[in-house]
Amino acid sequence: MDLGNGLGHLTYSTLVHAGDTWDEMKNSLHSFVPAVKERVAPDQRFGVSLRISAASARTLTEQPAERAELTQFLDDHDLYVYTVNAFPYGPFKGDLVMERVYEPDWATDDRVAYTNSVADILAEIAPTDISPSIQTAPLAFAPNVVDDDYITHFTTNLLRVVAHLSELEASSGRRVKLALEPEPACFLETTAETVEYFTTRIYSTAGISELARLTGLPMSEAEGAMRRYLGVVFDIGHQAVGFEDIPASLRSLVEAGIPIFKLQEAAALWVKDLTLDIVPQLRVFTDTIYLSQTTMRRGGEVTKFLTLGEALDAFEADPRPTEIRTHFHVPVFLEELGPFVTTRFAVQEALAMHRETPLSDHLEIETYTWDVLPADLKTGDITDYVTRELEFVRGELLDPRP
Repeated sequence: MDLGNGLGHLTYSTLVHAGDTWDEMKNSLHSFVPAVKERVAPDQRFGVSLRISAASARTLTEQPAERAELTQFLDDHDLYVYTVNAFPYGPFKGDLVMERVYEPDWATDDRVAYTNSVADILAEIAPTDISPSIQTAPLAFAPNVVDDDYITHFTTNLLRVVAHLSELEASSGRRVKLALEPEPACFLETTAETVEYFTTRIYSTAGISELARLTGLPMSEAEGAMRRYLGVVFDIGHQAVGFEDIPASLRSLVEAGIPIFKLQEAAALWVKDLTLDIVPQLRVFTDTIYLSQTTMRRGGEVTKFLTLGEALDAFEADPRPTEIRTHFHVPVFLEELGPFVTTRFAVQEALAMHRETPLSDHLEIETYTWDVLPADLKTGDITDYVTRELEFVRGELLDPRP
């Protein structure tokens, strides 16, 4: 839904629903999205963040009737797609995901072809008054980036997609934007690393020259095209896990001229004072198919772990005073989660900045962990849960509490 006053469009990520194939995603759209719209935006057009896997992209590309059916469904229910999650290429629900979520990475032709096909689909199904965005992986899982040649290779592939987006707008009149999403344990993890990558690889003379070569544009226009089509998703939860100062991180992106094509409201699990007696209660959050990257802080010492379980093992072996934050998405409306707290404060800080001076025209709540959230922390059904999140974020922007 368009929040008005330049605050942009707000919705929730359909990554929370089953959607590994197009049949699954279509069923989820029909089953849940109209019900959520009826709760939060009964009298206005409601935005959709659509998960399109590689399998779904193939179906929609090869079957025009499916695209036509989707467009008709959106029209019939006063819905519109303004963003797509094209981060997970393959299965994301049911089976073990872990670091497979980053594969194939940006060093592969498969990632290029997949992203281009999603862009082509968006250019057809998104309304003409929207410049839709594509959320994508942060280039590669960090341990896989073994040398500079790997970075050069995936940067070239990224620019091949930017060139495609430029050509797509020239041929169709539709601007589609690509947004990289920094995440713990990835090549792009911190905001500082993201700024450095854009500064040294994307906005450099070499980066602009390569895009000029790929597009046939003069250097002066290629530089503008880079910023027109390539930016970032700022996932508040991801950056809070790394103990970043969220307002400072957002300011650094703005000052570097890096477009924030999506501001993603997500909160993470936070334990301010880890003790041995609460470790068993935390271990219920380790029974998950997703990565749970965890940052441990002990005074000035910061240690990063790929999973919460590994962090807890390390703490039990050396139980000194410890604070941890873990990449387990929790409902953004919760400040406390049983005996623990959440990084909701970081969401509120970012929304306060956005309320003052809008940072992005695309906002999205991404709490995809309903399926692995401990049962005692669930109240109501998934529609109740999504609705409460949307109402919380909308309230922070339109009717903030003193």
